[in-house]
Amino acid sequence: MNMEETVARYKEDFELFPTNNDKLEYIFDLGKKHTTLPDEEKNESTYVHGCASDAWLVGECKDGILVLRGEGTSEMAKGMLTLLLDIFANRPVDEVLGFDPAKLHDMGVVELLSPVRQQSLEAFLNMVYGYAKKCKEA
Repeated sequence: MNMEETVARYKEDFELFPTNNDKLEYIFDLGKKHTTLPDEEKNESTYVHGCASDAWLVGECKDGILVLRGEGTSEMAKGMLTLLLDIFANRPVDEVLGFDPAKLHDMGVVELLSPVRQQSLEAFLNMVYGYAKKCKEA
């Protein structure tokens, strides 16, 4: 399943929920599958600056694949990280770089985020695309 298909699957999931609160509960539920990072990977270079709560994102290249791992501290950060890593992690670098992040709006969840949370999303995306560009240059 490619990135666009993954976004489409989430869009279908979100459309099942009648209210915004139900959609947010779904994001919190996703956070229960959230992974953590070892302490040594939580540092200045992996810290997501501009995120509403503390979050870290580690990006590595393995044979042209962008491998991402992250950790968030709030329920919302955990849920959104789980969702976003499902979309962006373990993808060919060219697919990531070719993906228009505006398509995330198709899921019907970005507009539920407060302006501060939308800035968090931007900060996350900037890091993802930064890691992807480094992979491409390597």
